Amino acid sequence: MDSLTQIVLGAAVGEAVLGKKVGNKAALFGAIAGTIPDLDVLARFFVDTVTATEWHRGFSHSILFSVLFAPVFGWLVYKMLPKKEASWREWSWLFFWGLFTHPVLDAFTTWGTQLFWPFKTRLAFQNIFVIDPLYTIPFLIFLLLALFQKRMAVKRRTYNQLGLLISTSYLVVTLVLKGFAYQEFTNELKTQKIDYTDINIRPAPFTTFLWTANIDTDDAYLIGNYSFFDSKPVQFVSHEKNHQLLGSLAKEDKITRLIAISEGWYTISKVDNTLLFNDLRFGLLSLKPDEKQFAFSYQLDTSTDNLEVKENPKTPDDAKELLNNLWSRIWGN
Repeated sequence: MDSLTQIVLGAAVGEAVLGKKVGNKAALFGAIAGTIPDLDVLARFFVDTVTATEWHRGFSHSILFSVLFAPVFGWLVYKMLPKKEASWREWSWLFFWGLFTHPVLDAFTTWGTQLFWPFKTRLAFQNIFVIDPLYTIPFLIFLLLALFQKRMAVKRRTYNQLGLLISTSYLVVTLVLKGFAYQEFTNELKTQKIDYTDINIRPAPFTTFLWTANIDTDDAYLIGNYSFFDSKPVQFVSHEKNHQLLGSLAKEDKITRLIAISEGWYTISKVDNTLLFNDLRFGLLSLKPDEKQFAFSYQLDTSTDNLEVKENPKTPDDAKELLNNLWSRIWGN
């Protein structure tokens, strides 16, 4: 999830663990704990694009990381604070829950997380986008209401518990919504007599009222969108796989790793003599039927002896166009 959401979750968890004993310090250090796992993004400054992508939501998002580093961070805080308001064990417990709930929440997103690292299994329930206002805003409001109460006030604990309960309940609701969306997509595929081998669905950016499906067919992927306000059949748009364009590159180590990262959901395209590796799991840059540019696309530079992989940059204009498309599409086709 986005940084703000993880800060809110970490702060709420910290408040639940130690708020009654240390007041707002619990929320502060809980928020810090909730942001620590995402420091793995700094890897991009030290390693190549493929390695940095592999490492993202890896070790730092695992149970092992939480167990190993919670006592370390707990000890640092225990030594740093002049007043021993809580024990080393209590601060360690706060950091464990702050570190652990971060990847648990990330497991519900499209990217998922390697919660059981070093095992390569990546949990990705794909029922919530990395930024979802319906999850974050109510959660934030209840957290702020809690923090403005006196440390021992009953209302403080009540507000914080409500924030945790409502946000968690929303996650459960999105799983149910995903089930309904899945049923609609499979019914449409049957009605339109489309043969397919696999289907992958996820919420559209910022909402769970609109869902996107990737459909695997023999030589192409179909992509379709479904809103709960739709009155017309789902329109599936075909995108050629073009895996043959890789040629001998298909055996390159970086390519096989990219394929593993994308879990096999990828296409290859060619723009100005440059090959692009497109990860389908995160969709296109807009909802236009003729859109060809994917949100996560990697340039394959073969101009040197060693293959270089560079992520295609995204611009603010791309986000603006997508938001406009989303707002219109959410309300039905």
